[in-house]
Amino acid sequence: MSDSLELLWDNLLSRQPDQVQEAFGILSSMEQQAVLAHLKRMVDEPGWHSEQRLSAQAALSALIFPAS
Repeated sequence: MSDSLELLWDNLLSRQPDQVQEAFGILSSMEQQAVLAHLKRMVDEPGWHSEQRLSAQAALSALIFPAS
């Protein structure tokens, strides 16, 4: 389980829009809401490394404003 969870977050924070969207797409709607909330906290709350913030922002951009 922890390996699959780690892989999920690796994909979500990959900065690769296709990977982010694919990983997000396999989640239930409840899980998607939890992931979005966590990504927003990563971007907005203090204590996250700048690279983590950038990855979280890239994930949110891929999910909220996907390229056509």
